[in-house]
Amino acid sequence: MLSSLRRRRRNQSGFSLIELLIVIAIILIILSIALPQMSKSRMNAQEMAAVAEIRTINQAQVQYQSQFGQFATSLPQLGPPSAAGSAEGPQAAGLIPAKLSSGTDHGYIFTVNQSAGGYEVTAVPQQFGSTGRRTFYSDQTAIIRQNWTQDPATVNSAELR
Repeated sequence: MLSSLRRRRRNQSGFSLIELLIVIAIILIILSIALPQMSKSRMNAQEMAAVAEIRTINQAQVQYQSQFGQFATSLPQLGPPSAAGSAEGPQAAGLIPAKLSSGTDHGYIFTVNQSAGGYEVTAVPQQFGSTGRRTFYSDQTAIIRQNWTQDPATVNSAELR
């Protein structure tokens, strides 16, 4: 009876401990190669989303200026009214989504400031090197500029192409 039990165990298929360890090692090697690339791709996607949001802000500023005769001096002025049922107006024009008007979206911090010729928009990563590798700047010219360092991009930074 003992010998028949041994024969039955030999005939059963399965993985040995060494085979499982080899498979786990291969999976860990693949992950160590893939994770940095995935992180870089995520950062690139967040940067492109930030550029798209700057374009949205530029378009909203043009609409705001045509409606109210001046550019908005802050993001909340471009966003929706904060109180339910409140009417849109110069303090909350409803031209951009509430998330963007709060100042943070897609891992970036957005600001709008008044300038001598109109307005300035900046976008800086919430965590430089983690949520983004570039900072962005735009103004009433709608030209988007970028800076590859942690310093905020300015009107003198390289133009985004």
